[in-house]
Parts: sequence; structure tokens; C-alpha cells
Amino acid sequence: MAYETVLYDVADGIATVTLNRPDKLNAWTRLMQGDVKDAMLRAAADESVRAIVLTGAGRGFCAGADMEVLTAASTGAGGPVSGAVPRPAVDPTAAVNARADFRMTHSYFPAIPKPIVAAVNGPCAGLGLVIALYCDMRFAGQSAMFTTSFAQRGLIAEHGLSWLLPKLIGVPHAADLLYSARKVRAPEALQLGLVQRLFPDQELIAQTRAYLKTIVEDVSPRSVAVMKRQIWEAQFQTLSEATVIANHEMEQSFGTADFKEGVAHFLEKRKARFTGR
Repeated sequence: MAYETVLYDVADGIATVTLNRPDKLNAWTRLMQGDVKDAMLRAAADESVRAIVLTGAGRGFCAGADMEVLTAASTGAGGPVSGAVPRPAVDPTAAVNARADFRMTHSYFPAIPKPIVAAVNGPCAGLGLVIALYCDMRFAGQSAMFTTSFAQRGLIAEHGLSWLLPKLIGVPHAADLLYSARKVRAPEALQLGLVQRLFPDQELIAQTRAYLKTIVEDVSPRSVAVMKRQIWEAQFQTLSEATVIANHEMEQSFGTADFKEGVAHFLEKRKARFTGR
């Protein structure tokens, strides 16, 4: 399937979703919202895909909501995510039985049972930052720049950012970035924990793929899917609740083909052949 605002590619077990409005620094539109969701669900449903990269075409990741849409909103003609959005053929939340928290407009990434890494290759602002933060990890090129933007537009912490950002970098740092809307360059973003890896711009995609290749080839996709669900849902649980769930999941793991393969390849000193079952 071809998309108007994103590129979609699968190679070596990794799906790459590329925001593709480079002349607009990949500014977010309603059409892009639908295209990204469909591409993510497509990757989730494809058994050959074990990891996902989200990046931007050209010199930017995503500059936030398209300014033409924001201008329309400022005159009462509709908000950046109002109006009709192309509906994916499959509802992700039904497919993975996601909790309500992961059924919101932009919070469905945690319900995708595969690791999603944002490869931030330039400006990442406003709604673009929200999208990146819902990924499991963020790797950045040296020229990447981050800003919440909202306060400078007379807006607020949108789409759950007031919940998500403090969990990632702490309340004081989140308050700083939200209140000031200042620009954060890639080295500071790494120091804050906003990103997990920093690479030269020209190596960003290759290094991101190299990292994900280890996940594709060396670990159980079933284990990763369960761990991802555990990590995100644990944000709403007590330690005892998380432990009870972990104990149950461990018991379930003992009966899987991937558990048997995990023991066998270690004892036989060979490369693993995990199937996700």
C-alpha cells in the first residue's frame, strides 16, 4: 500500500516508517496521522517485522503540527487533529487488547507489540516531540533539536505530555522544557535522558538499524512483546501488582517454543532461531 505522507519499507526484519513532507520539515497533518497509524498497524501485523524505526525525510524529524492547520485553528476553523482522519483497516487496540490509556489519538504506540525507536534526524518540536516520546526509545543525530513549543503558541501540554515527560526526565526538567519552550540540542537531550543514543548525522539510521538488528536476530520476539507490555503497564501499577503479573508471565513463558529454544541454543552454543511462539 502506498501512502501520501509517509514512506514504508521492510528489510531484515525491521520496518522503517518515514514521515515524508520534507519541504515542510515533516509537519504533522490529519492525513499523516492516519498514514502513520496504518503503517504502524501494518508493521504490528507483519510476522516478518520484529522492530520498527520512525524517522523523518530530509533535514527534520517533525516540526510539529502544520502551521496552516494551526492558523486555521486560531481563527476557529478547526484544530490540528480535528476533522476526518483516514481510518486504518485494523484497529490496533482491539488487536492487542490494549488498556484505555493506550487507545488515545497518539498514545497507541505502547500497544504495538514490537519495539519502536525514533531516529530523530533534525528538528523535533511540539506534536513531533509527543510522537517521538511515545516511542520506546529515541536515538538522535548530532544536529537534532527538541522543543515542546506549546507555551510559545499559547497552548498547553498536549496529548498526555504532562504525564509522559515527567516520567521520562523528571518533574523539574519537564517543567523547564514545558514552561520555557526552549530549544534543547542533542547533547543536552542525551544528558537529560530525552534520548538514549547520540550519533553523527550520517550514521544515525545505520546505527539505529544495527542496534535493532540485535533485537531481530538475538532475542525472542515473544519476550520483547511481553516485556514492552509490562514496562508500559507498570506505569499504572504498584510493585506488588507488577510482581504478580511478572510471576504469571514467567509461568506462561515456560511452555513456549521460544523458551525451549532459548535454553537449547545456549547449551548447544549456536545462534538462536526464535519464532515468537
